Amino acid sequence: MVTIHNLHYSYRRQPVFTGVDLQLQPGHIYGLFGRNGTGKSTLLRNIAGFLFPQQGHIDALGFTPGKRQPAFLAKYFHVPEDFQLPDLSLSRWIQYIAPFYPDFNRQQFDHYAQEFAIPAVGGLRELSYGQQKKALISLALATNAPLLLMDEPTNGLDIHSKSQFRKVIAGAIDDEKCILISTHQVNDLENLIDNVTIIEDGKILFHQSMSRIAEKLLFKLSFDPEETERALYRESALKGHAVLLPNRDGQDSRPDLEMLYKAVLLNGKKINALFA
Repeated sequence: MVTIHNLHYSYRRQPVFTGVDLQLQPGHIYGLFGRNGTGKSTLLRNIAGFLFPQQGHIDALGFTPGKRQPAFLAKYFHVPEDFQLPDLSLSRWIQYIAPFYPDFNRQQFDHYAQEFAIPAVGGLRELSYGQQKKALISLALATNAPLLLMDEPTNGLDIHSKSQFRKVIAGAIDDEKCILISTHQVNDLENLIDNVTIIEDGKILFHQSMSRIAEKLLFKLSFDPEETERALYRESALKGHAVLLPNRDGQDSRPDLEMLYKAVLLNGKKINALFA
């Protein structure tokens, strides 16, 4: 669905990406993790065609995003981290946006708006920031665009709304859709994503499915000093240490995304070697 080959991009001669290769397949929800300023938003904006590769090529849904062809614009939706909704009512806003997306479903939008408890009366700018974001997410999902790009979508959402977000996103994915979610709040995507992509210093440090992560890595609480010492990553817990180990014996464990993220930043070469 999305193929990125040898992507180079810089801001005022400050490199952001240097030779990035990445493939995104339909039927998956990808979590894009990285520190603030590492290029998560820049990557999404290149895929959306708002920015243009200075070297390399991006193919999204069979289109070159930077050409901004109407047929491409109707097939993806980008939820930015920073946005400003128009001074309109919710219904009037939908009337203006819906015609640009041939698969838009008003019943779906109303369902998502109800799930998020978005007020149906009043203007969009009368809503809180969190309510505005939920309205934008509802619109994105109701377009039924096969490619959905979301930049820090849980910022501004309370704990209950984050739970609702995970619920509606999980219910929206199908075999013909691809969702890419960028965030630095790793735990917000627990039990939602099925692929993890970590970027750092202009490169893809890690790109694996959750099933492969569970197969190759063991997340556990250890009380064994020798085991703790040879761990790929460890951190103190209330009792013992939370450790990340090679999964030599095919044991079952629940991947901890925050631990994985910190482990890849610290010990990425050894971790990637297990997947080679």
